[in-house]
Amino acid sequence: MAKSLVIVESPAKAKTIGKYLGNDYTVEASIGHIMDLPKNDIGVELKKRTFEPTLIVSPGKEKVVDRLKKLASKADAVYLAPDPDREGEAIAAHLKMQISPAARGKRVQRVTFNEITPKAVKAAFQHARDIDEHLVDAQTTRRVLDRLVGYQISPLLWDKVKRGLSAGRVQTVALRLIVEREREINAFQPVEYWTIDAELTPKAGKQSFIARLVGIDGEPARVANGKDKEGKAQFLSNALPDQKITDATIAALNKATWAVRAVEKKERRRNAPAPFTTSKLQQDAAGRLGFNVRRTMGVAQRLYEGIDVGSDGTVGLITYMRTDSVRVSPDAITEARDYIGKKLGTQYLPSSPNQFKGKKDAQDAHEAIRPTHVEYTPDSIRKYLTDEQYRLYKLIWNRFVASQMTPAVFDQTTVDIAAKSDKTYDFRVSGSVLKFDGFLKVYEAPQAVAKKAQDEAGKQDDDSDDTDTRLPALNQGDALNLNKLDPQQKFTDPPPRFNEASLVKTLEELGIGRPSTYASIINTIQERDYVKKMKAKLVPTEIGMVVTELLVKNFPYIFKYDYTAQLETELDDVEDGKEKWTDLLKGFYDHFEQELTVAEKNMEEIKRWEKPTTEVCEKCGSPLILKWGKFGSFFSCSNFSKAKPMSIAGSSVKKDPKAAIKKITAKLGYPLTVKGMVDDAEAFAEEVEDNAQLRDALAQASERAKKIVIEPFSCDFTKENFADKPDLASPDAQDAELEEEYCDNCGKQMVLKNGPFGPFMSCPDYNADPPCKTIRKLNQKVQQKPPEPTGEICPECGKNELVKRQGPYGEFVSCSGYPKCKYVKQNLLDVPCPKCGGKIAERRTRRNTTFYGCTNYPKCDFTSNQKLVPGPCPQCNSTYLLEVERKDGVFLVCPNNVEALPKRKVKAGEEAAKPATECHFEKRIGDAPAPKELERPDPEKTRPLVEA
Repeated sequence: MAKSLVIVESPAKAKTIGKYLGNDYTVEASIGHIMDLPKNDIGVELKKRTFEPTLIVSPGKEKVVDRLKKLASKADAVYLAPDPDREGEAIAAHLKMQISPAARGKRVQRVTFNEITPKAVKAAFQHARDIDEHLVDAQTTRRVLDRLVGYQISPLLWDKVKRGLSAGRVQTVALRLIVEREREINAFQPVEYWTIDAELTPKAGKQSFIARLVGIDGEPARVANGKDKEGKAQFLSNALPDQKITDATIAALNKATWAVRAVEKKERRRNAPAPFTTSKLQQDAAGRLGFNVRRTMGVAQRLYEGIDVGSDGTVGLITYMRTDSVRVSPDAITEARDYIGKKLGTQYLPSSPNQFKGKKDAQDAHEAIRPTHVEYTPDSIRKYLTDEQYRLYKLIWNRFVASQMTPAVFDQTTVDIAAKSDKTYDFRVSGSVLKFDGFLKVYEAPQAVAKKAQDEAGKQDDDSDDTDTRLPALNQGDALNLNKLDPQQKFTDPPPRFNEASLVKTLEELGIGRPSTYASIINTIQERDYVKKMKAKLVPTEIGMVVTELLVKNFPYIFKYDYTAQLETELDDVEDGKEKWTDLLKGFYDHFEQELTVAEKNMEEIKRWEKPTTEVCEKCGSPLILKWGKFGSFFSCSNFSKAKPMSIAGSSVKKDPKAAIKKITAKLGYPLTVKGMVDDAEAFAEEVEDNAQLRDALAQASERAKKIVIEPFSCDFTKENFADKPDLASPDAQDAELEEEYCDNCGKQMVLKNGPFGPFMSCPDYNADPPCKTIRKLNQKVQQKPPEPTGEICPECGKNELVKRQGPYGEFVSCSGYPKCKYVKQNLLDVPCPKCGGKIAERRTRRNTTFYGCTNYPKCDFTSNQKLVPGPCPQCNSTYLLEVERKDGVFLVCPNNVEALPKRKVKAGEEAAKPATECHFEKRIGDAPAPKELERPDPEKTRPLVEA
């Protein structure tokens, strides 16, 4: 009997839905997108301005598509059930495009559900529909926009800066935010200000309290603090400008009479927060749990797709996690209110459900993020969840339940105090005491979380919330005693760098991006090495600063905040059917094409940077110039010359010295070095600075040598410009946590593998059938740390210190006098080379494996994958043995014992080398070593790159 075929994106989701639907359905996974634009071409029609995309089956997905076609041809009906958003709708449309011919007229319908529960899934199949073309158009438009920007600006960056760079439409705007904040920090000038706190005690009591100066003679105490972006003056409240005024104020206050001027008591209510939207979840997970955006969305995806909770089987624990709506279904509200009334008490249950207003431009396509069943309390299913799943689920569950609870109530008291001396000095203190906890019973306020963190760290915040600050009984007119005054000098802090949560918040406020794109935006700018995370803060790299400056300067309209936000609104209009997708693209491309033409002519060529500096060369004392290289800017000596040495015969100098001088000065400039060479050895050398010195030096060289070499003076000194790069040696750069990673397509935990180009993170199903080809590369080299001195003197030149450097194959020790001294410290074996008698050294391949080779390479090409051990073979004439590791132990093996050695690959057309003497000697010397675990490369030497 034929079954209905259901297609989802991930195997985890397929497993959950398959249990709900039963034996009448076959549930398969497409493992993400099956079609995309080609990689080797822009793939968008531009000549006629139709913007029609050329879609192909994604490389590596051919087997998946063939399998789905085969299943569709046998099924009664086909249901497409990817996620309920634009991207999911596009996946469904591409699936239908591929499957419809094989389905041969059978129904191919779309089903969507906001939560993966038996009720929601079965209801979705009763309301199957056709593909929503407006949603598909919106996703196609976004993809085409990103392709146009990426494929037409990136080559420009390759030409002007360096190969491998790329630009993104939304990612560049997010990077611009980070770069402009960094510039604000660098340009920040701190403002001095003083605060005065007074410790006071009522004359009739013993409990002291602290009040702060807020004004003098009715005028507020404040200090000018520049202007805001709109040009309005800004002030620091409750502050004095300098020490002179503060000292005068202190002197007056010590003589003052203190009394209570007014006491105001009122009840303050704090309403319950709305349930989570995507951005709020990302922000709270960062602040409360320390999760980055990618981790939050990965864990939420697994909670949404389903967790095995014992006897109930696999259950989707939360609703769809990409949403900007605070709307909640009536059934969920009823369930939450029932739980609150029965478990927490009716005093926590408001008379009517709490209602929340979303932001104006919210799409409102899905509910807020909430638990699918309130009965699954975090503690009741704790044993079925990993630690991170439990913590995130608890956060979502608590927030949702709290959203339907009564407000928290505080008793707040504000006391105004007058200190009368030559003037009247105004002080104020506020205290607030929790009267009824309300929703705080299940969901702690952010201020309380921050205060708890400060208490654990032993810190205090002067401007912290006054909640739970208790004051003594005070009445108007009460006299007060002054215990002490506490003046404090302070300086304003620069604006803080963005972290992932604050960047998401800013993007949301500006209307840039949508819930489904925040994580990819942040990941992309880090993966492209435009931003580095240091102490959880996003710091732009030098290349990020340069690229942003170039793009914003040459594409002022396309990368404008307002315009990017406007495009998001227009994409929403395409989704709603209010605007045609080709009209949106035409409007965009008209602006883009104009700016692209101008940028191709006017964009600065960073590759040819030569900027004068005040730095001085450490070798010759000449000025240094700033240049651009493979890894960013660096300092180079201005005396560096690219001119090549020239040689002339000594006989030609004797014959016509004037012609020789004319020939030399036509090609080379002074100063020069004249060398007389005899059999590749210097017989004469002298530096010259003018024609007269050159004539004399040539005459002397021609008498002593037949060959004369004239070299231009060139200083090869360089040093990296560390000032414009994040400090990789600082403690802040060393805190990168190696978190568990999960496949973006199927949700399985990524594993570390080794490939031809080094280690990489891979989906465990990389070689499965069908395969999931998601990988994250780890071997892309970026800025190096400065060389570290070792304290040893170079044994070759005897004058320079040895330093530890970073290389493509790891750390190594070499002479600091490179390139004049090319000494590299090697781990030598006590065995002479069997071929030439030279030294054998331990070496590393780019795959980070060890081999042993002759130090006379390339003259001698001897290599061995096994360690050479000194000592003759007991059975033959071999002067050394090999240490061979096998599963059954470690053995000493004669190199002539071919059968006991690992087989070596032979090049095509060559025969395997045969030993001159056959030998069968081998001796077991130890147990087999435990298999080594692959280590991730140092995050400071690598940058990630996600490919699917």
